Order: sequence, then structure tokens, then C-alpha cells
Amino acid sequence: MAAAELVGRLLERYALSMKEIDVREARCVEIEVPLGGRQRRPIDGCVPSIARFCDCKVWLARDSGQACYVFFGFETDAALARYLYEVVDRAIRSELDSFRARSPKLAGLALRRASAAFQHGMASRVAERLEEMQAERERAVAAQRSDGTALIVVKHQVVEEAFRETGTRLVSQTVRYTVRRDIAFREGRAAGNRVNLNRPMPGTGGRLLES
Repeated sequence: MAAAELVGRLLERYALSMKEIDVREARCVEIEVPLGGRQRRPIDGCVPSIARFCDCKVWLARDSGQACYVFFGFETDAALARYLYEVVDRAIRSELDSFRARSPKLAGLALRRASAAFQHGMASRVAERLEEMQAERERAVAAQRSDGTALIVVKHQVVEEAFRETGTRLVSQTVRYTVRRDIAFREGRAAGNRVNLNRPMPGTGGRLLES
């Protein structure tokens, strides 16, 4: 969890440096993240938490024929959301390979079920970490500057207003997964604690973090 604590401090520093006039004048953008197919994956469970963590809105689009997630928010926040999605996606695939290597006796249907449970467990833990970090960051900002809470509210309002101007209509969709909360699921949650969620800083070339 040391990496999670570090990213919380970096995001807190970013929020503390913001001024209301800069927030109100900030431009919102859409950044797409192609899914590489139409089949939904366990990482989908992390997407709403990634968006909230980065103060973005998110939706699944299929207009171009290829499914993609669209993160909408301040340019820096939307870019971070895409970055985090890629970090988590890469980490889940890497940890899944390690899990399978540690489970040579699993094969066929048993392997597929265990693999799914592992990925869902990992995704659920990463989502929880992001929610916890986002809540803690907002508390810290509110405590360290007198207008902290008001600034957070203004930022959310700016994103909401900019989103309404796009005319995009969102439709809620509930996807239910049947997951066995077994040893594989618990191993996945343990792996979720190992994902490095540090925020890339300007000038690092994006190399500060690795999963």
C-alpha cells in the first residue's frame, strides 16, 4: 500500500496548487481507451472507480464499430484515467500469468473459472483502493486549505456543465458476474494490493510507475 499512499500525496499536492479561476477556465476533453474487442472483461469493474478517482465521467461507446471507454474531464485528469486503466489492465494480465504458472494442476474448465475468479478479485481490490484514496485525498485537501471543499465542488460542477454541453446521453447498464469467492478470488485481491498506482509526474516520460 506504500504506492497507494504516495499517489494520494501526489494528487493532494496537485489539488492544493489549483486556483478557482484556473478550474473555471479549464478545458474538458474526451480521451478514448479502445477495448480491443466486444467481450467485457473483469477490469470493467475498476472503470467507474478510475473515473471517480480522476474526477472524470466515463461511458462505453460503440459508435465507431469498435468498443471503447471514453473518459471525460480536465485534460490532465482524463489522461491520468487512461494511464491508470492501462496500468491496471497490464497488471491484471501479468498477475494472471503468474497465477496460472503457480497453478499447474488446473486445466480446462477449472482453470478458466479460477482465472476469472482471480481477475475479479484483483479488480475488486484495486477499485476499493482507488475509492479509499479518492475519499482520503478530498478530506486532506479540505483540511489543508480553507476553500478546499468549495474548490472540489466547483471542479465537479465545471465537469458536469461541460459534459451537458456535449449533448451526450448516458444509459446505465448493470452487468452481473457470478464469481466464486474462493482461494483464487482471495489471491486476486492480494495481487490487487501490489498494483503500483503512482501518478506520473511531468518530465518523467511516464516512467515513474510500473506495474
